[in-house]
Amino acid sequence: MTTSETRDQLWMIAGLGNPGPGYAGNRHNVGFMVVDLLASRVGGKFKSHKARADVVEGRLGIGGPRLVLAKPKTFMNLSGGPVKALRDFYKIEPAQIVVVHDELDVDYGTLRLKLGGGDNGHNGLRSISSALGTKDYYRVRFGVGRPPGRQDPADFVLKDFSSVEKKDLDYHVDRTADAAEDLIRRGLVDAQNLYHAA
Repeated sequence: MTTSETRDQLWMIAGLGNPGPGYAGNRHNVGFMVVDLLASRVGGKFKSHKARADVVEGRLGIGGPRLVLAKPKTFMNLSGGPVKALRDFYKIEPAQIVVVHDELDVDYGTLRLKLGGGDNGHNGLRSISSALGTKDYYRVRFGVGRPPGRQDPADFVLKDFSSVEKKDLDYHVDRTADAAEDLIRRGLVDAQNLYHAA
């Protein structure tokens, strides 16, 4: 791929979460946290889009591909509508979409990157796959671990990170933002080798 083709390539990174200040610190909102950090890196401020999402447009570094950073303004289980509307508006292929989300079956702070696959019970992914008509988009999975004891997983993800988890949450969010960038820059296999090894 030529440099000009790379510069003209458009990617969307969608962070998943629930809207409103009451959910801001929840485990389920880690996708929003990561996309907020990416927005600060590209020097953009979120603006409301008719697709029922807040978006930032920018570039991934100097001369890098173009980026749309998105936070759906619907609740998690309706994330697919805004993601599809943004795909249609920007004319982005599913293979140029990266979704950042929380993952119960991965230990806290552990990252897993993948293309396609099931939703593993995640309502946001289920909604996106249904709306796009395909599962073949990238996922950056931020491990939040399983709930302790008999706590309902649905309640667990709607609670804030624990005081122990918060001590290194900023580090993990920063690393997840790096992983999303490297997935685009390096490709899936190189990014997996880099972030799955740790």
